[in-house]
Amino acid sequence: MYKLVVLDMDGTLLNSQKEITERVRKAINAAKDIGIKVVLASGRPIDGMSPALEALSLTTVDDYVLTCNASLTLNAGSREVIRSEFLTGQDARDLYHLSVKLGVNTHAYSAKQGLITPKTSKYTEHEADINQIKINICDFTTLEPDHEMLKIMMIDEADLLTAAINRLPDSLQEKYSMAQSAPFFYEFMSKKSGKANGVIALAAYLGFTQEEVICVGDAGNDLEMIQYAGLGIAMANATDDVKAVADYITLSNDQDGVAHVFEKFILA
Repeated sequence: MYKLVVLDMDGTLLNSQKEITERVRKAINAAKDIGIKVVLASGRPIDGMSPALEALSLTTVDDYVLTCNASLTLNAGSREVIRSEFLTGQDARDLYHLSVKLGVNTHAYSAKQGLITPKTSKYTEHEADINQIKINICDFTTLEPDHEMLKIMMIDEADLLTAAINRLPDSLQEKYSMAQSAPFFYEFMSKKSGKANGVIALAAYLGFTQEEVICVGDAGNDLEMIQYAGLGIAMANATDDVKAVADYITLSNDQDGVAHVFEKFILA
């Protein structure tokens, strides 16, 4: 019945040590051996996803990957762009000015310059560390209005960020796809971006129906793809809003919850 399994990475595929356990790897490989298409979907850029793709041998021209919350869908082998949905330099300018008013930091992913920020903070350093990429200092007010941006993020201490989110203008809902991917990360993307839209487009590209798709995740940026999936699965460590929309709650990422999904719904 199920033919496509889409997995979030942090908090889902990866355990608390940012590792893929042997049980998870074996379960995914067993599913691939019987023809199941496995796709990783993350808020990370492609460089930050590459180690996991390589560990799971999801690097051929028959493999696909959703990066930056599906702002960019790539063929994992050729790196051909299958789908892209960009914001602009003007969006980065506008959201930067808003972040200053709200008292939080910001960084963003430029299609040309990678991870950029007006000033570094421990959360930008965290983003760079987990993805093994460099930080580029950039005055957002100097970006060309049509500069291609994959996503823009407000970042800060959880209490400061929550207060800022609560003060965001309602008009932003009409302009951006927005999601909280961690207590200290709030992401702005194109309205046509987001993991759900990416999964819908990739399923159509590959010829799979909604009922043939499983999506697994733990955070706000996974919520809509879990709602969309024929079988939407939340991790035991997922946020309450994600659990509320899931069809099934698996074990936590530290209990091989992804392996349990494959063993129960694919391999059994």
